[in-house]
Amino acid sequence: MVSHIENGEIKHFSANSCLMPICGVFGKAVTTVEGIGSVAKNRLHPVQERLAKAHGSQCGFCTPGFVMAMYALLRNNPNPTVADINLGLQGNLCRCTGYRPILEAFYSFAVDENGTLKVSEDNTCGMGENCCKNKKSNGASCGGSEDVTPGYTGGERKRKIQLSDLSDCKPYDPTQELIFPPELKLHGYETMSFAYDHHHTKWYQPVEYDDLLSLKRELPHARLISGNSELAIELKFRFIDLPAVINPRQVRKLHERHLEENGVYMGTGMSLTDMDNYAVQLVKELPKDQTGVLKHVHEMLHWFAGIHVRNVASVAGNIATASPISDLNPIWMASNAQVVLDSEARGEKKVHIDEKFFLGYRKTVIQPDEIIKAVIVPLLTKNEHFAAYKQAQRREDDIAIVTGAFLVDLDPESSIVKSIRISYGGMAPTTKLALSTMEKLKGLKWSQEFLDKALGLLSDELKLPAGVPGGMSQYRLSLALSFFFKFFLEVSKKLNLTEIQYLEEDMKIGQDVPETLYATQLYQEVNANQPAHDPLGRPIKHVSGDKHTTGEAVYCDDINVADCQHIAFVLSPIAHGTLNSIDYTAALELDGVIGYLDASDVTTGAQMGHHSDTPVFVKDKITFHGQPIAAIVATDHELARKAASLVKLDYSQEKPIVTIKQALAAESFVFKHFVIHSSLNDNETVVKNDWSKYDRVVEGEIDMGGQEHFYLETQQCLVIPHEDDELEIIISNQCINDVQIEVAKCLGMAQHKIQTKVKRIGGGFGGKESTGAILAVPASLAAKKFGKPMKIKFERFDDMAITGTRHPFTLQYKLAVDENGKFIDLDYTALSNSGHTIDLSMGVMQRAMVHADNVYKFANADITGKMCKTNLASNTAFRGFGGPQGMFGTEIMVKHVAEQFGLDHDEIRVKNFYQEGDCTPFGMHLNQCNVARTWEECRANSDYDKRLEQVRKFNENNKFRKRGIYLTPTRFGIGFGLKQLNQAGALVLVYTDGSVLVSHGGMEMGQGLHTKILQIAARCLEIPIERVHIHDTSTDKVPNASATAASVGSDMNGLAVQDACRQIMERLAPFKKLNPDGKWDDWVKAAYVERVSLSASGFGIIHHEPVDFFNGKGAELFGYSVYGTACCEVEVDCLTGDHHLLRTDIVMDVGESLNPAIDIGQIEGAFIQGYGLFTMEEIKIRPDGIRLTRGPGNYKIPSADDAPRHFNVSLLGNSSNKMGIFSSKAIGEPPLFLGSCAFFAIREAVRAYRIQNGNSDYFAFHSPSTPERIRMACEDFVTSHVPPLPEEGSYTPWTTSV
Repeated sequence: MVSHIENGEIKHFSANSCLMPICGVFGKAVTTVEGIGSVAKNRLHPVQERLAKAHGSQCGFCTPGFVMAMYALLRNNPNPTVADINLGLQGNLCRCTGYRPILEAFYSFAVDENGTLKVSEDNTCGMGENCCKNKKSNGASCGGSEDVTPGYTGGERKRKIQLSDLSDCKPYDPTQELIFPPELKLHGYETMSFAYDHHHTKWYQPVEYDDLLSLKRELPHARLISGNSELAIELKFRFIDLPAVINPRQVRKLHERHLEENGVYMGTGMSLTDMDNYAVQLVKELPKDQTGVLKHVHEMLHWFAGIHVRNVASVAGNIATASPISDLNPIWMASNAQVVLDSEARGEKKVHIDEKFFLGYRKTVIQPDEIIKAVIVPLLTKNEHFAAYKQAQRREDDIAIVTGAFLVDLDPESSIVKSIRISYGGMAPTTKLALSTMEKLKGLKWSQEFLDKALGLLSDELKLPAGVPGGMSQYRLSLALSFFFKFFLEVSKKLNLTEIQYLEEDMKIGQDVPETLYATQLYQEVNANQPAHDPLGRPIKHVSGDKHTTGEAVYCDDINVADCQHIAFVLSPIAHGTLNSIDYTAALELDGVIGYLDASDVTTGAQMGHHSDTPVFVKDKITFHGQPIAAIVATDHELARKAASLVKLDYSQEKPIVTIKQALAAESFVFKHFVIHSSLNDNETVVKNDWSKYDRVVEGEIDMGGQEHFYLETQQCLVIPHEDDELEIIISNQCINDVQIEVAKCLGMAQHKIQTKVKRIGGGFGGKESTGAILAVPASLAAKKFGKPMKIKFERFDDMAITGTRHPFTLQYKLAVDENGKFIDLDYTALSNSGHTIDLSMGVMQRAMVHADNVYKFANADITGKMCKTNLASNTAFRGFGGPQGMFGTEIMVKHVAEQFGLDHDEIRVKNFYQEGDCTPFGMHLNQCNVARTWEECRANSDYDKRLEQVRKFNENNKFRKRGIYLTPTRFGIGFGLKQLNQAGALVLVYTDGSVLVSHGGMEMGQGLHTKILQIAARCLEIPIERVHIHDTSTDKVPNASATAASVGSDMNGLAVQDACRQIMERLAPFKKLNPDGKWDDWVKAAYVERVSLSASGFGIIHHEPVDFFNGKGAELFGYSVYGTACCEVEVDCLTGDHHLLRTDIVMDVGESLNPAIDIGQIEGAFIQGYGLFTMEEIKIRPDGIRLTRGPGNYKIPSADDAPRHFNVSLLGNSSNKMGIFSSKAIGEPPLFLGSCAFFAIREAVRAYRIQNGNSDYFAFHSPSTPERIRMACEDFVTSHVPPLPEEGSYTPWTTSV
């Protein structure tokens, strides 16, 4: 939070630290998360306390950002509404939680419309009036009399319906906040000019307007900076020279705002937030018919970047950078707004933002010595009508795909168009006026014929070539036309032109989405007679939760070592070719550059990876874009990066294989094909059925895109050389054992000389399972070569290029069904895009194959897996590990059968559900098969049947808005695919004061593993959880540990800890017998005195029988499966492809939950991650293999705005798993596939629109269901104006489906 004095008042605002230059806070107070509360000092701010108590942090890496966003909001507004809180969190992303607990924590600070706090001693619940205690018909309550357990819903084992009770948290008292530093107030820095000379850059911060003009005359090419969102990117990734910067924010004259005769004057010193507030003020004060432009400026600004950017950014930057996809420039152009330009040489002038303003891509008429002093926003006249629309990949904090703005002056009597202005962003290299269409529409009558003519004219004028930069040529044109159609209807409705078709149609989706949250978390309370000190089964908060909220949780990059050097990679700019030479000359000339590493430093000639097929550095053959070729070593991180950018590469380029289709044609595979034949479960040979005898067969294929992990903490590694040739490696990784093995192999060392450890990581999701060697091996080589500690940390831009993604799949199927819809025979082929090496592709494919049945019984199934070798980064593990891909193809098949043969898809599922004891195609018998239980409970909880009928009625009554509701089941087998990985070790140390230190092979990535292990140890040792501690995960405590992956972290490591605790308790038993009235401390001391060991090494294994994937014979692969069902309802804008996820209900079978708070958090987080996978997260790669999606600017994960406002999660009751630790079940991965439920609900909405328009056949709808895919599947009279794409091969598309 930044605080400063403005017009004599202290103002606070949140800002992104990565975009805020140090010079930009001259004279201001900066407050960070460390400054408002501390675990070490036993003092948490109410924001921190409530977030931790509500289980609002998992990995904790995003948590400080959320805390400071909420803190800054409270400093400005101690009594915010829910809407204020939603606005205050714009721009904050979380990859772990699913947002529900974060929102619940922060909504507890909200006041209702009467100004009453939602959470207080009288009302204990963040749900406000929707609290369960207000719905007592079923006896449920989350507060109340002492004789009723909070959340009691009846039954022997009490069930609770909410995890968090925030009523006992301390109230927020704004009088206790930090004061603004008196010395800043005293010195009046805000009135002072400021200049600073730093290396090659001079910073100027004038306060007088004339000084600003003078500076711009003397330094015409100096960059003006306000929000720094554009310049920071150029500095970070293009390493531009920046001799001079001018920050005009302190110039008071630029903050002027007033009404003029025909417009509103807004100085460009105003932040976008100030501009928005002023626009809202004027909309309230001025006559409604004048404020159309201001109203749409306000609406557009709501979706413009995030609040933390808008707090510092200026409209001048948005205009001057001339982005062709600007959100605001089409509004200025359509409304004929003006900018006031000023220079010392020529004085002030007003210029219209019209077709002459933008000269070309990123070029305007603004002269180098001019500044944009103000923008003048027009006020409308009586007969003018204005509207603006935007569509992006994600609604919140995302750049536009297309923006449209429209202004028409209509004669009220004749409906003749006097004038019309039509402007678009995203349809040309500049913001574009549709001049030809505008001219031809002028003088025509506003009518149905007018609309048809306009759509035809716009289609001709705006048509984009098939390979246009940015891609999506058809979708962008359809958006442009759809926006005009929306404008046409909006104006027609305003004028009540009853002859216009669809006049009564409501065009806006999401109107039923509430601002607040309606959420329940249903779980079984522990048995009433469980000892109070026994923590197992209780919703204990994350052991590091408090530290997450205060910023005191330590991650790899927080560890600083004396004399540490930094490494940055030189990456391949091409996807396939031959490296001829490397020239380091320019890089080595920079002061502070120590040296370099390349393939010549890998003296062993070893390669990384489980199959030793991944070069440390390119020696000759380049095999993917972003492949490490060399590394620069320098004294700091940014210097190393800059030096790496100066390394010159000489290479020869070759045509890459990028897609599955290309790999199949070239027969390019990383390994031999895998097969499963269900007939081998009962026969010695494969049974070959005659498909010609089947009457009902569906055949098809479907694509499922990959997914970037987008862990909030990028990959990092620190290597410290020690005596005796030892290496200490601290790394952000899920498998420190693999890191140890790879470093030993590539450096020719023994493993016992390498200590690898991790305390916690900021998210992993599988992306940090097998990729650690990519960092650790070069860093270890450098530490050896230069004899210094080495740190390497990936920028997001590089991380996304190097480390791989979820495997994209193509799923081919042929399915025979009988007349009742029962599955008779299946021929299923899964094709994965593995990238350039094997990595974990074999395991991913095998899991996809053993989940190709999902929850359905097939009389016969033949499943094949083919792993395609391409010139992409090697795709790797990702939560679900192939399971979601396999199940997705199966669920598509169910839809295909239902639509082709006119059957009910829900009935098909129920008829084909596995029953208790059934055998899967891969030979596993399903015991405790709870799929039907989760299905029926979710169907009932969600009121599915009633809502299905409501959705049908909604769709009958709405032409362009459609809803879909869907139920999706899942089954997920628990265990690693390789037998040797299904083992774990632990070390339990009891000290003479009775305290216990536990070490185990699993690591903490946010999934709460350490918390569960502490609970297990506390139960096993029969002591309070506060007596047990876990320090870190290290190879010198527990050797040969498997990766923390496959959802088995608590299963395996819990068993190992249980085993170690059992040994200790057996040793203490004689002392307990001798002193039955004693306590833990007494028995421990007595054992020590008698020289009885108080340490134990534990070991645990879980069930595994290997499947023969080469011949196809199955086995009892997993010990058990996890089951679940989700119900999702969505609303789709069929004209734009936008959608809202309205409600989600989930029932999950987790056995006896070790910790309901952690398990429900995992379910919610996995669901939202799966929702992102199937609806919005799209990896974009050029046909030449160049990866385009390399950061948050063009890769979009769900934001808090995307999370369903109705979100109900229920843990299946009375489910006890005899194969799991303390009857529990694994939970990390199983819920992820349920995110596909939203995809299928969207598909139902699209299908309703297609049926309405006469398209009732089955249609292939690939994943993810992006706005583009949704809109282009919604074929209608608008898309009929969009020309078809040219023949494939006749043009080069912007991106390719890999």
